[in-house]
Amino acid sequence: TVSNYRWNKERGDLMDLSVIRENEKSAAVVNSQSVLIYDVVSALDFAMSVKCETGCTGIALNKEAVSDEFFALSTRLAGEILQKFVNYGIRLAVYGDFSEYASSPLRDFMYESNKGSDFFFQPDADLAAEKLLEKR
Repeated sequence: TVSNYRWNKERGDLMDLSVIRENEKSAAVVNSQSVLIYDVVSALDFAMSVKCETGCTGIALNKEAVSDEFFALSTRLAGEILQKFVNYGIRLAVYGDFSEYASSPLRDFMYESNKGSDFFFQPDADLAAEKLLEKR
């Protein structure tokens, strides 16, 4: 089942939000042309808003909605955000074309994340949702 929402934050950010339900599991799939996650506070605000709106703890988000600083591991932003998400029981799958990132440490981080059960980097929204709907 897919349900569609449109959400407007104080900053005026819009996002298309779909909920996919399959075998008693659900995942929220978000697509936004605005950067929604740019620091730890915005990440938590985003995740809790999606969770409250949909009841989903698994969230797929397009890469363009995540600040470039997240993908620069030296900023430590990715680690800080992912740690907060673990604390709050949020699973995240970022989807999109990651070929622009040549950093070996980032590629290793993405590879290791995809082997886990909480954070994923996938080429498209369908695969991101599929990862979130898999049994842990």
